[in-house]
Amino acid sequence: MKRIAEIAREAEGRSTVSAKAETDLAKVAKERGIKYFLISYVDLFGGLRAKLVPAAAIAGMQKEGAGFAGFATWLDMSPADPDLFAVPDPTSLIQLPWKEEIGWLAADLIMDGKEVAQGPRTVLKKQLAEAASLGYVMKTGVECEYFLTTADGKSISDGADTAEKPCYDQSALMRRYDVIKDICDAMLKLGWGAYQNDHEDANGQFEMNWNYDHALLTADRHVFFKYMVKSIAEQHGLRATFMPKPFINLTGSGCHAHVSLWQKGKNAFSDPTGELGVSKLGYNFIGGLIHNADALCALTNPTVNSYKRINAPRTISGATWAPNTVTYTGNNRTHMIRIPDAGRFEFRLADGAANPYLLQAGLLAAGLDGIKNERDPGKRLDINMYTDGHKVKGAKRLPLNMLDALRALDKSKVLRDSLGAPLVDGYLKLKNEEWNAYSRHLTQWERDNTLDI
Repeated sequence: MKRIAEIAREAEGRSTVSAKAETDLAKVAKERGIKYFLISYVDLFGGLRAKLVPAAAIAGMQKEGAGFAGFATWLDMSPADPDLFAVPDPTSLIQLPWKEEIGWLAADLIMDGKEVAQGPRTVLKKQLAEAASLGYVMKTGVECEYFLTTADGKSISDGADTAEKPCYDQSALMRRYDVIKDICDAMLKLGWGAYQNDHEDANGQFEMNWNYDHALLTADRHVFFKYMVKSIAEQHGLRATFMPKPFINLTGSGCHAHVSLWQKGKNAFSDPTGELGVSKLGYNFIGGLIHNADALCALTNPTVNSYKRINAPRTISGATWAPNTVTYTGNNRTHMIRIPDAGRFEFRLADGAANPYLLQAGLLAAGLDGIKNERDPGKRLDINMYTDGHKVKGAKRLPLNMLDALRALDKSKVLRDSLGAPLVDGYLKLKNEEWNAYSRHLTQWERDNTLDI
């Protein structure tokens, strides 16, 4: 089942959001046999929240929204705040491929008749509007790595998946064929342009790719993809996790983003005369990411566990595949940003815990800052950062932990002005509380190493 918003294919076979979409959800429900709708929003921590609404009530919900108590989720609200209403975006409708009587809808948050400024989807839409005012449209694709584990999450689900270098292992991939097939079939049915599936660098880890598109559409699909993968894994008696580093000796799960900016239907990052086929505008965008990387890390790597991935020692396979320094390169996977071919770049910092909307909003905010201020990303580095990174002088290191990243975000005028104080202040408040809760936790490592001090 395709989304209501039709996708018009670009000449090169990639897609963009159409201008017009159906709006009468009650009518759509009758035509498609939808009995219930999940009206969903994502909170600041990336948690997917929803109410299940019968089709008979969707007309009213489409106008007024489904009611929530914001404080009951990870939003910076109190029990005294008024009702929070999630107003569904009808262009985001997805019928669950494994249960077609249910339609899923992304929603925008409203309180007291006004948009909630800290709502992640609202923050992304604000950034996209800012880009549009400058004549730009951001298109992105994401690579969402995940592990398939036992139901209790304590080990990978395939006891035979023990190779030292398991990446692209055909046998390990095919032992999980039933799960991978169900997920890929669902994406094909939804019209996402799914085009490949593989076993990733860690034992028990997988990745599935679909076509890039308008950043809001990609973010909505990213949200649904995580829900879909977890749901289908459960149907097979397994558990899917996007946790950045669930197993300390294995490669962590990234969420690499491929980014391009478009203007009047043409790729504004593409320039045949530019270095590696990238325009000055593209390099200014990269310069914005370089300039804001430490603060951006608080959004793209949002958990305590995130820093077990980007500051990890070598794994069993021989490499972490994650950056730890703020550098960019050509077609070289050891840097924070790589340019694999003309007209786009890959941002390799983000991990599986990233909020899909804040990931896109943060990238765009930092990139637009680079364009507006013509930020120079500096000289491209083509060295192997894993073996020769210590020789680089002057390159910034990424934050060592979540607290360092939160402090960088707190000091960032660029991200505060772009994303808005309600988002940044609310996010920092809740994330600092999370850090404090972690800090109060006593680990076995501490007992092993300091009990007899």
